[in-house]
Amino acid sequence: MDWQELTDLTHGRPFVVERVRLAGSGIAIEGPFEPPQLAQLSGDDQVFITAFVRSHGSIKEMERIFGVSYPTIKSRLNRIAERLDFVDTDPAPTGADVVDRLRQGEISVQEALAELEKSR
Repeated sequence: MDWQELTDLTHGRPFVVERVRLAGSGIAIEGPFEPPQLAQLSGDDQVFITAFVRSHGSIKEMERIFGVSYPTIKSRLNRIAERLDFVDTDPAPTGADVVDRLRQGEISVQEALAELEKSR
């Protein structure tokens, strides 16, 4: 069963995966697993996001593919974005990171204290 079939089966309702089996190894892991965020989107939204990625984020290309206007594409992207958690790709440095940078002479004591204060 692929994600599309699972999405159709659940009709967009939240679900939890309770067993995962690694293909080819016979190893199975049981417990509550939340499916990936993209798998929780409707089938239509999954197709839309796939098209957006394949078109390299070109809204003009999305207009052509779906035969709709720029505002319609932007509205749909905004609606989908509201359902997805933002993944912080530049997290605040940990205290250990700040101390390491201080030890290596990359920052001053004052800069280290300021960074530690900000991370509180």
